[in-house]
Amino acid sequence: MGQTMKNLSADQISVGDRLPVLTVPVTPTTIVMGASASRDYQPQHHDHEWCIRVGLPGIVMNTPNQAGWMSRYITDWAGPMARLGRMKFRMRSSICPGDVLEISGEVKRITTDSAGCSWVDVNVEAKAGDRLATATMVTVALPSEQGGENPWNRKADRWLLAELEPFDEART
Repeated sequence: MGQTMKNLSADQISVGDRLPVLTVPVTPTTIVMGASASRDYQPQHHDHEWCIRVGLPGIVMNTPNQAGWMSRYITDWAGPMARLGRMKFRMRSSICPGDVLEISGEVKRITTDSAGCSWVDVNVEAKAGDRLATATMVTVALPSEQGGENPWNRKADRWLLAELEPFDEART
């Protein structure tokens, strides 16, 4: 049986809202396939023996793979009408096979640009146990039920990211 997709609008959320947690068991396959998909054939993403030899705890998840998990997390929460605008993250510690990521988020800011598109800043954290692995700030465009512009109908010259405030460095 199919699952109904939700279409979250900016009118349905508030600053301080907590997003549901996404649990991701990390396996060697998770890491190797993510690296392969992004054509990242560096040994730290597939060669366990090489990693141990150079002092790493094992193979590690690469940057595009982590970006993909963060993107999935936000779009699963916001629905298909949401459109990612920007993302900034800091990898604070390695993600390795055997880790169980708990990805969580909190709405930090909601703004509307001059064309009526709503923008939502979400602070996202990926933790492996008690350890913060990756801290991320994401800005996602959401439609507004009160007549705002659909982010997917917006042409490139109306993609007004320059109007947005920069990310708060203390949050990433």
